[in-house]
Amino acid sequence: EIRLSLVGSEMCIRDSNIPRPEHPNPQFQRREWLNLNGKWSFEIDKSKSGLAKKYYDPQTKLERTINVPFCPESVLSGVEYKDFMDAVWYQREFTVPEKFADLRTILHFGAVDYKATVYVNGKEVGTHRGGYISFEFDITDYLNGGTNVLTVYAEDDTRNPLQPRGKQSEEYYSHGCDYTRTTGIWQTVWLEFVPDSRIKSIKVFPNVENCSVDIQAEVIGTGKFEALALYQERIMGAASVETEGGLITAHLDLKEAYLWEVGEGRLYDLELRFNEDKVDSYFGLRDVKLDGQKFLINGKSVFQRLVLDQGFYPDGIYTAPSEEAMIKDIQISLDVGFNGARLHEKIFEPRFLYNCDKMGYIVWGEYPNWGLDHSNPNIVYSVIPEWIEEVERDFNHPAIIGWCPLNETWDYDGRKQFDDALALIYKTTKALDKTRPCIDTSGNFHVITDIFDLHDYEQDPKVFKEHFDMLMTEGKLYDNHERRQKYPGGPTFISEYGGIRWSVNENEQNAWGYGNAPKNKYEFIERYKGLTDALLDNDRMFGFCYTQLYDVEQEQNGLYTYSRKPKFETSIFRAINSRKAKIEL
Repeated sequence: EIRLSLVGSEMCIRDSNIPRPEHPNPQFQRREWLNLNGKWSFEIDKSKSGLAKKYYDPQTKLERTINVPFCPESVLSGVEYKDFMDAVWYQREFTVPEKFADLRTILHFGAVDYKATVYVNGKEVGTHRGGYISFEFDITDYLNGGTNVLTVYAEDDTRNPLQPRGKQSEEYYSHGCDYTRTTGIWQTVWLEFVPDSRIKSIKVFPNVENCSVDIQAEVIGTGKFEALALYQERIMGAASVETEGGLITAHLDLKEAYLWEVGEGRLYDLELRFNEDKVDSYFGLRDVKLDGQKFLINGKSVFQRLVLDQGFYPDGIYTAPSEEAMIKDIQISLDVGFNGARLHEKIFEPRFLYNCDKMGYIVWGEYPNWGLDHSNPNIVYSVIPEWIEEVERDFNHPAIIGWCPLNETWDYDGRKQFDDALALIYKTTKALDKTRPCIDTSGNFHVITDIFDLHDYEQDPKVFKEHFDMLMTEGKLYDNHERRQKYPGGPTFISEYGGIRWSVNENEQNAWGYGNAPKNKYEFIERYKGLTDALLDNDRMFGFCYTQLYDVEQEQNGLYTYSRKPKFETSIFRAINSRKAKIEL
C-alpha cells in the first residue's frame, strides 16, 4: 500500500510494506522520491546468454522473484542461492505519479555488485562498474506515460584478480576470514523527481575556530542558491548566492558553536534551495589533525578505541535487514567501550554512516581491495574510479575521520605489490580530500602514508607489550615486515590485533581465529586485558583496533556472536577499553 504523506509543503511517497523503506541518503535528501524496493522478477544467467535472449525486452518474463535490496545469496532475498553467479537479471514495473510528471526522473542505485547495465522500456540507459558505491541515471527521456519496465543486468566475477571482492569468498565455501558472496543489487533502488534547475552536489567545510561553515555546491541552471543552518530547529546562520550555474561557495557564520565530538553527535541541519529545488542535509562542526604522535579532534587528543566491523548479517549478508540492525551494531560496540570502528573491506551504506554521525561514532572509510592482484599496475583502473566516487559521496560525514583505501596488500603468486599504483591511489585520495589523513595500505606494505599503522596478532600479552614498549624507550616500532618497510617516525597505531578465538559452541569444529583459543573465559579476559593495556599505556600510540566486534560465519573471534549476542558480560570490556590512555593525559 502506497501512502502519500505531507512533509512541510512537499509530498513524499512511502510504502509501508517494502523492506528498507527509509531514505537511503539523509545527507542529500529530497522529499519527492519513490522507493523501488520489494518484489522484482529475477533470473540467474549461468551461461551469460541473457543478452542474446533479449532479457532486457519488456515482453520477456523472468521466471523467479527476489526481494530487493537483498542479494540472491541471502535468506531475506527469498532466493538463497549460494553458488557462483556470473550474471543475474532483475525486472520490475513502475509508474511515475502524475504529480511529478513535469519533473525530471532520476533513477538511483545504492550499490550493485559488480558491473550493472540498466534498461528502461527495453532501451539501454547506461552502465556502472563497481560493486560498492552509489550511482544514478536520468531516465526522463526513456519513460512512457503510463507503466514503465525497469531491467537491470549485473555481471560479477569474484575470482577475477582485477575485480575487488572484499571479504567475499573466492572459493565455493566460506573459509578463514572470507565469507558468503554478494551478487547484484544489495542496496536500495529509488526514484527521485527533480526540476530542470537543481542542486547537483554539495561539499561542506566546517570551521571550528571561526564557528562557520562553507558550502561548495554544484548547480544546474541560473538562479539563487540559498542555505540555512539550524540547530535543534533554531536558526544558526544563512547565506545566498546568485549564480549562472556551475560551482559556487556560500559562507555561513554560525551564531552558536556545538561541536561534533566522540560520543556526542551534535548535528546542524541544513536546508538548501535553488529556485524550486530543495535539499535537506546536515553537517557536524569538527576538524581532525595530526600533531606529532597525537590524533586531534577539535584540538583535543583522542585515543581511538576502534573495533573491526565487517558489515555482514546472517540473514542479509552485505545488507542490514533494517535500520534498527545498523543502529544496534553501533550500540553494541559502544556497550563494550569502543568509540569507533574500521569499516573493514567494504564501503558501508550512507544510512549506516548517518547513524554514526548521529551517535558520535568515529570511523575509517575503507575500500574492499581484497581479491586484487596488487602486483598488476592495472589495479588503478579497478580502484580509482570507484574510490573517487566513494570519497566524493561520503566527504561530508563528520564520523569519517580518515581514509584507508587499501588493506594488507599481500604478494600475489610471489610477485610484490606495484608501489606506484599504491602511491597513485594515496595521492588521488589526498587530492580529493585534504581535511583528513590517509593510510595508503593498512598493515603492509606502506609506500606513502600519513600514518604508519601495523597489524600484530601476537597472542601473548607479555611479548605483545615488549614489541611496542620499544617505541617509547628507543623510538623503534616493532614490525613483522621490517624487511619491506621502515618506520619513519610520526603517528602510529595498531590497527588490527587480538582476534582471540572463542566459540560459544564448544563442539564447533570449524571455528577460525588467530592463535590458540583460551582454555576458559577467565583466560580470554586476561589475554584481552593484557593486549589492550599494552596499547592504552603506550604514550606513543594514538589508538587501537580490535579484531573483531562480532563473529562472521566461521570466523569466531568476536566479542559477540554472529547474531549479536554477547559472549561475555559487556561491562568487563567496557571497563578495560574506556579508561584513559596515556596519550590523552
